[in-house]
Amino acid sequence: MATLFTKIINGDVPCYKIAETDDYFAFLDINPNAKGHTLCIPKQEVDKLFDLDEVTYHGLLEFSRQIALAIEKAVPCKRVGLTVIGLEIPHAHVHLIPLNTMEDARFISKEKLTEQDFENVAKAIRSYL
Repeated sequence: MATLFTKIINGDVPCYKIAETDDYFAFLDINPNAKGHTLCIPKQEVDKLFDLDEVTYHGLLEFSRQIALAIEKAVPCKRVGLTVIGLEIPHAHVHLIPLNTMEDARFISKEKLTEQDFENVAKAIRSYL
């Protein structure tokens, strides 16, 4: 059975897409720690990040780097943090989180955004890719 992320890639579940290549996909987290919190995933459905083959693993990190650089330009922050966390969806993914304080990385406080906020930040990030 396809994971939620595979359903997002296939367009069966809507998302705020940031970027897509033949092998990778980036979209805004709908329960963000901070405005601009983005998930980067391989299109290949593999549960754990470190179970990815070496080429896919390195490709995901390079793809994530490009997205992080765009986030840093689009969203006021001190830096963009990268973390691998989450057990609820069995599909390898990394979180790119705009950080202003260490609290932004803790997955406790969540940013409340409107649909328009999501659309605006997605557009802003895409403009730097």
